[in-house]
Amino acid sequence: MAWYAYCIAERNAFPELARHRRPMPLPNCTGLFGNQTFLFPAADLAVIVSEHLPEDAARLAGSEGASAARDHARVISDCFAQSTVLPFRFGTKFEDDDALRRSVRSNQRHFLANVERLRGKAEMHLKVLVDDVLTPQNATENRAASPAGHAYLTSLRESASRQRERQSRARALSVQMHRMFLPIAEEITCKRMESGKMLLDIAHLVDKKTIARYQNKYSAATLELKDCAMQLSGPWPPYHFVQRQNHAA
Repeated sequence: MAWYAYCIAERNAFPELARHRRPMPLPNCTGLFGNQTFLFPAADLAVIVSEHLPEDAARLAGSEGASAARDHARVISDCFAQSTVLPFRFGTKFEDDDALRRSVRSNQRHFLANVERLRGKAEMHLKVLVDDVLTPQNATENRAASPAGHAYLTSLRESASRQRERQSRARALSVQMHRMFLPIAEEITCKRMESGKMLLDIAHLVDKKTIARYQNKYSAATLELKDCAMQLSGPWPPYHFVQRQNHAA
């Protein structure tokens, strides 16, 4: 039987696995396409899986893919409420029991180290939207004012200057966010939006016991940083902070 994999969890978080060596149903949790999920025991770990039928691959790649991705995340979140989890990438599957056991066995030390490092931790997700360093309208006006022979070089200089300013501003804002929230770890990306705004996408790893304090800091930050539009979500499983290896995501 082929298995679709959602995440790795701590086996001892599921007392029902104490006397079982074979997969057993995970109560009150359905997976992709309404399939029953199972706890697949593997040494000190448990892999949350559901049966993967031959036709499921086409469904994942087709119109049902978006709905399946949401179900994938939902199963991981349900397990996260009970255990430390190491999420698998959407679409991860194993051909049979032996393939799944081999993968866990060959990566067991890595998985256990990840579980230990992330135990009791959660991910908070911040989106911070600010004005870009130069609007497209201003950039166009500057190019129009340049002599035709200099237009190309002027455009290159403007682009390089804007990129440096954008990086500098993003760096300063991310440092400010770090000082405000004091996360254990962070992952930050920055991109320019079509609206002319700059979006900082920030993942913070925090201790679960400090989530209420983090949310209070967010409320204070929205009042203090009036030139930023901020959005907070979480707590989430630590998607951005799992050290990936082989099939794990």
